Parts: sequence; structure tokens; C-alpha cells
Amino acid sequence: MEMATVILKKGEGRSLKAGGAWIYDNEIEEIRGAFEEGGLVQVADFDGYPLGQGFINTKSKITVRMMTRKRDTVIDGDFIEMRVRDAWNYRKATVDTSSCRVIFGEADFLPGIVIDKFSDVLVVESLALGIDRWKPVILDRLKKVLMEDGIRIRGIYERSDAKVRLREGMERFKGFVGEPFDTKVEIVENGIRFMVDIQDGQKTGFFLDQKYNRRAVAKLCPGKKVLDCFTHTGSFALNAGAAGAASVLGVDASELGVEQARENARLNGLEDRVRFVCGDVFDILPEMEKKGERFDVVILDPPAFTKSRNSVKNAVKGYREINVRGMRLVKEGGYLATCSCSHFMDPELFAKTIREAAAGAHKRLRQVEYRTQSADHPILWAADTSYYLKFYIFQVCEER
Repeated sequence: MEMATVILKKGEGRSLKAGGAWIYDNEIEEIRGAFEEGGLVQVADFDGYPLGQGFINTKSKITVRMMTRKRDTVIDGDFIEMRVRDAWNYRKATVDTSSCRVIFGEADFLPGIVIDKFSDVLVVESLALGIDRWKPVILDRLKKVLMEDGIRIRGIYERSDAKVRLREGMERFKGFVGEPFDTKVEIVENGIRFMVDIQDGQKTGFFLDQKYNRRAVAKLCPGKKVLDCFTHTGSFALNAGAAGAASVLGVDASELGVEQARENARLNGLEDRVRFVCGDVFDILPEMEKKGERFDVVILDPPAFTKSRNSVKNAVKGYREINVRGMRLVKEGGYLATCSCSHFMDPELFAKTIREAAAGAHKRLRQVEYRTQSADHPILWAADTSYYLKFYIFQVCEER
């Protein structure tokens, strides 16, 4: 059967032509020919100029997700293997691969799928109908490519339980792909041991994107008193403790997260210097300020305060408040590490918000460094959603 063709409106497809991977419903003039939801279609400009092939799903606002810029490329198992192999070779060249993100959706030219490797286990999250159908092939070819480097994958778990699947007309799913196995997996990051709960942890179980940011902050922590806010399972806190911090306090609102953080501290023999409390950071920081508590290093790693453009204004307020509170708890000449993992909080807006927070806290900031996500979460230029993590380290100085 001949492939259907999606014809763009005149003047549309700007992000696609700039290197992006998505075509929205309002950019399409017409669809010529028969197609199956989730199947492949050709894409052409208004004048018939071929733009490549992608998966179609008319239930989604993102109607087409591009797989190739070539009209004649055959998308089959060998094509998928080529994409997977390229992704793995890139990781081998750029990051510690003992645990890393192996496939990062559009940035690895496999739109809508994310695969994390935790030691010898894979966790997959599939968010688009078209790629979901290729999921078994992607996983099989990935196992084959890893085996060539002597890495035997003992189990795969799927965490396709995000609400965004509903917008694709898909059901949410969470469970084993293949044989069941113990879903508590031990990994080593920057020389520190962590137990990752891939079944019940947030997202795929552990935030691999901050690996090298944690190491960058840890360099400032020897002998210091450290506060780690939104600690999750204790990753920044334990990197600080292992680097020789005198004391570390981690705060998180999740009982499960805090219990896992304590377990991770015990795993590394750091429970004497690294402790955790469960509570709302927005409540605990003002209480600390009132008591006159101060820290040499304060780390702010909040969850995304906004997941849509509509709630950006409220998110700005949240980021501003938490940064004001954090800065006030830093001793003169101490350090603040602060970040945003929301794509919608763009770099300029985040920088502006921090500037406003510094003015509100009557502090002056000296930038130590600016960082983004780890290289296993590559930023593909023109695919804006792949650039989401903004991470600053500042020295906090008094106005005097």
C-alpha cells in the first residue's frame, strides 16, 4: 500500500525546517491517501517538496513525529538498529555508561521514547503511538548492541504511566517487559552507591541528568555545612557527604523519598554526617531563617513548577520565593546551587527570576558556573524540548 502524504500549509513547518521533529495539527493543509493511526506517512511542503517521513496520530496535537528527513529511507529493524547503535556510541564517547540515559527521544532521532539503563536493567517510557509500536524492536536491538560490549540486560521495566499518553489516545501502563525481577537496583554514581526503585520511584526511578552537576557542587563541600532542598533520594546530599562535608541536611516532602535517602546514606556509611527530614521546603526554610540557621552551601533542586505555558507565571513566583529563602540561608561568601528542570522556564526567564530573588534577598551573586543536563540527555538544537535543565552555582555575597 502506498504511503499517505501529509501536506503542510504554505508558510508552516518552520520548526521542522529548522531541524525540529514535530508537525502540529494546525500546520497541516491536507492528508492525501489512506493511513493507519501510528503508521508512517510521507511529509511534503505545500508545493510538494518532500520533507521526510514520520509517524502520524490525528488524536494528538503533535500529529506527525519525524523519523527521517529522507523520502526513500526504509524504516525497518535495520534502520532502528542504526539509530540505537548511534545513540550508544555517543554515550560511550561522552559519559559514564554504568548507568545513563541510553535513548532520549527526539534528541536521538527516535521521537517519543526514553530508555534509561540502571546497571544491568533497562527502564523504558513510551509516550507516542507510532514509536510504541516499534518499542519491542527498539528494545531487542538495544539489547543486541549492548551485548556486543559484554553488557547483558537481565530485565526491562516499563514506566509508561505519564498522563501525556492519554493525549495520544493511549492507556497508561506500568509493568515488566518480559520476565519479572527485583525492581530495587543498585547503581554507582560518582563513586557513590544508590538503591534505585524503578517500580515506585519518580519518573524512571532516579534523575540521571544531574550526575555531573552533583559532582560540580560536591567540590565546594569539603568541611562545609550543607543544606540540600528537594533531596528526593538523597543524591546531591550524598555527593556532598562523600566529598567530605562536615554535615549535610536533606529535606523532601516525600516520605518514600526520605526513607530511600536514609537507606542510601547507610549504604555508603554516611548516616553519621548526612541526615534527612521529611517536610515542605517552603515551610522549613522560613523556620530555619527565623532560628538564625546558616549554611555554607545551599542546594535547590525543585521539581518542575510548571509543565505548561499557562502556569509559567505561578512557577516564576515559586522559583523566586524558593531562591530568596535559599539565599538568605547562605553564609556570607557561601555558595548556592539552584536549578530549574522545566522546559517552559526558559534560560532567560530563569536568569531574570534569580536576579529578582537576589534583589529581594539583598544579596549579590557571583557566578561560579552555568551548566545544563548531563550529556546522555543531549540537547538537540532546534528541538527545544530537549533543552530543559538550567543549573547555576553562585557565590552569595552580602551587600556592603
